[in-house]
Amino acid sequence: MQEPAITPDLIAAHGLKPDEYERILEIIGRAPSFTELGIFSAMWNEHCSYKSSKKWLRTLPTSGPQVICGPGENAGVVDIGDGQAVVFKMESHNHPSYIEPYQGAATGVGGILRDVFTMGARPIAAMNSLSFGQVDHPKTRQLVHGVVEGIGGYGNCFGVPTVGGEVRFHPAYNGNCLVNAFAAGLADADKIFYSAASGVGMPVVYLGAKTGRDGVGGATMASAEFDDTIEEKRPTVQVGDPFTEKRLMEACLELMQTGAVISIQDMGAAGLTCSAVEMGDKGGLGIKLQLDDVPQREANMTAYEMMLSESQERMLMVLRPEKEAQARAVFEKWDLDFAIVGETIPEDRFLILHKNQVMADLPLSKLSSSAPEYDRPWVPTPAAEPLQDVPAIDPIDGLKALLATPNYAAKQWVYEQYDSMVMADSLRTPGLGAGIVRVHGTDKALAFTSDVTPRYVRANPIEGGKQAVAEAYRNLVAVGARPLATTDNLNFGNPEKPEIMGQFVGAIQGIGAACLALDTPIVSGNVSLYNETDGQPILPTPTICAVGLIDTPEQAILGTARDGHVALLIGETAGHLGQSALLAEVFNREDGDAPAVDLDAEKRNGQFILDNHALITACTDLADGGLAMAAFEMAEAAGVGIVLDDTDMGQLFGEDQARYLVACNFDKAEALMVAASGAGVPIRSVGRFTGDSVKLGNAEAPLADLAALYRGAFAQALA
Repeated sequence: MQEPAITPDLIAAHGLKPDEYERILEIIGRAPSFTELGIFSAMWNEHCSYKSSKKWLRTLPTSGPQVICGPGENAGVVDIGDGQAVVFKMESHNHPSYIEPYQGAATGVGGILRDVFTMGARPIAAMNSLSFGQVDHPKTRQLVHGVVEGIGGYGNCFGVPTVGGEVRFHPAYNGNCLVNAFAAGLADADKIFYSAASGVGMPVVYLGAKTGRDGVGGATMASAEFDDTIEEKRPTVQVGDPFTEKRLMEACLELMQTGAVISIQDMGAAGLTCSAVEMGDKGGLGIKLQLDDVPQREANMTAYEMMLSESQERMLMVLRPEKEAQARAVFEKWDLDFAIVGETIPEDRFLILHKNQVMADLPLSKLSSSAPEYDRPWVPTPAAEPLQDVPAIDPIDGLKALLATPNYAAKQWVYEQYDSMVMADSLRTPGLGAGIVRVHGTDKALAFTSDVTPRYVRANPIEGGKQAVAEAYRNLVAVGARPLATTDNLNFGNPEKPEIMGQFVGAIQGIGAACLALDTPIVSGNVSLYNETDGQPILPTPTICAVGLIDTPEQAILGTARDGHVALLIGETAGHLGQSALLAEVFNREDGDAPAVDLDAEKRNGQFILDNHALITACTDLADGGLAMAAFEMAEAAGVGIVLDDTDMGQLFGEDQARYLVACNFDKAEALMVAASGAGVPIRSVGRFTGDSVKLGNAEAPLADLAALYRGAFAQALA
């Protein structure tokens, strides 16, 4: 088949700017073939090369005594003691999920699970962070149903518990939903598998499912804005098969026990191209591939299609040649393809052969480490205007308004579609704060959470970035977990616009400061840019997932409030209502500044909770909706009423940071107050748990009525 001629239109269709194409001509000294153009396009797009973000990502704290492997591998690896490690990462599948919600979300889950078991870890938990447009937008319901079904369909069949996450709605996501998928697994700390190839003349082996035409050009599509041609992009969405993935995981983990694996890499974005180039580049080697040997699902596939296919459930491995028969037997047992498709070579070449023809011959190192890197112009986000007066409102009416919106109503309609108890190690169902999973066969448990408040980030990227990390930290502390490390998923609009790049830079600065102060380094992550449709960007959404360790069952704070418990507020309340949930949902306003984050106070107050866990029955952090929302959620979970003494709107609904609400017996409350005084931690009694109603100052409503509203609003709006 004759390859098409390289034209300016073809170059632009591959997402390459004219100056980038000139750079390609300089590197190879000639015009590229069509296959070579596709390879450069795949490796140099934003999704694979991080060309707009690398400069700023390097400023993040990524190391610590607990970190075994930081960013740059398939996932981050963190020590949890006793020779064990937790392996975790978060990634986006935003554009595919908007085009084809079920498969886009399903393959997002599949891809993040492969990132984890590629490292030699058995997945034990999954989470997701989902952002959709306004509830009454004509596309929102279809997207919500498709995405939730896709996540559940893949994760449930694969057999990993989905233990938490978040769902939000805002008009800024009308044309570009966000689907961020997280997975974590367990591995022996001395048996982690990496992707750097080593040794010359070693077989390069293709593992797993066959290659088809699904997903060709997917990584390039993920690095572009949307417009009215969106439907034409549907063929670039991959199709997933969770049962094949389950077999692939078992085969890979069994293969790793044989000593056959030199290096291994999953085929994710840009498929065979990206996996081969990354393995060769990290090992300082070249790679030769013979595409006639690639297992193919469809007839007459071209070299271009095979190199750029994003067919799912595939891996690439560099194999110890003497172990070939043993390795092949493992994959044949699991009814999966095992094919030697190439070898490592000493020269710096990426050599692609097909049907006795050289389809590509490129300097391999230039494809990865020499990809373009931009210092994009950026402008700081202007300081927010001071908050104008907020009208007085009956506090029960304010609480009802929050409970009735899908943003703050209970999300059981979503998480009941996910299997949260498979593997039988989950300690709580989603919807109650951080997810917790036992480390099987030990006394330990791991806690997981996902957080960001995009309104804050838009108003003040630095404080909003800090707050995302701080809230994740608090969610872990509130269940008695010692925060270990984080992964991020940085979702922004077009970085070529200085104001969008300014949001990105500010958020990175805030995230970096918070991770440093709270000893939670970023060990893995993902950047998703160009989240715009017809020039309208999403809210800046730097999602933070954090992982914490509960060393013994006694450290866990998993109780519920009960009648007679004192409600204690830890932390200072100034009554900050700027960018608050109350302002957004009751008054349809998004003005004022984001709340300031005092990182010293976050660390001090969090450590106080951990040090005094034995005195605390139940705990939650204060976030959206402030004290009123936190107190209601704690009361609703326990089935007992709450009386709060405050009547001031700022005290009830303010979103000041570094705060926790604690429930405990009177004698324990006294002991906590004494301990807090000694530790310099602000603490005060704000009410008590009693009766069967919610009383905020002089306003009151039956708990049962508010609970019915809270439990029914999401399904009523979207089911």
